[in-house]
Amino acid sequence: MPDEATTSAESSPLLAVRDVTVRFGGVVALDELSFEIREGDICGLIGPNGAGKTTCFNVISRLYEPSAGSVTFDGRDLLRLPRYAIAHVGIARTFQNLALFPSMTLLENVMVGAHSQGSVGFARAAFRLPPWGQERETRAFAYELLSQLGLADQAFRPAAGLPFGTLKRLELARALAGRPRFLLLDEPASGLTHGEVAELGDTIRRVRDSFGLTVLLVEHHMALVMGISDHVVAMDFGRKIAEGPPAQVQQDPLVIEAYLGTPA
Repeated sequence: MPDEATTSAESSPLLAVRDVTVRFGGVVALDELSFEIREGDICGLIGPNGAGKTTCFNVISRLYEPSAGSVTFDGRDLLRLPRYAIAHVGIARTFQNLALFPSMTLLENVMVGAHSQGSVGFARAAFRLPPWGQERETRAFAYELLSQLGLADQAFRPAAGLPFGTLKRLELARALAGRPRFLLLDEPASGLTHGEVAELGDTIRRVRDSFGLTVLLVEHHMALVMGISDHVVAMDFGRKIAEGPPAQVQQDPLVIEAYLGTPA
């Protein structure tokens, strides 16, 4: 029989958002939002425009300070951490709007994502000596990430002028360069073609499995969310209106009403 400590660890969520409220003046962007994500799951966070999804992302990644509530990651209180420490505990994210460096090569863009895992000794820092061994390791790892995402053949060309779908994969590679345990994907299918969206779904599942990730996905493309998510949380006007397996949430009357504007 498993001991009590092992059972407790297995049942504890990796991420727990509890009663989080965010106010911007008189506007309540999140209203006592609560949900949990188990380690290894892909969780879809859905809702119409203005539901509060990105605000939730910004609280978890410490860009916004909530008015009330708590956020814990692997038992650690995230709200007590400074913003710069989020990457160090194993959290990475992408953004709705690409934040890449157009003049840098794809390889260099990915290497930037690994900066949070880098370290140099006191002597090297004091004398400004380059950490050559570390840079070689980072470069090799960045190239491997590009290979896994089908971008190795473009590794040494600038990001400027590349197709949107390619840049989306590049941003994903850069997020993975930080070796995260928990990955937040903010509308990764935005601007992609139908074929690219299908490929993206396969890619997200593959990197989840390959890197042992837990994923929180904000997305308007319902076929993508319902096709790859283990768990779905639906929001409207800053509140959670449904939660559960994709098929269950998809049929929830409150979710249908939120999207269609009429009762189911």
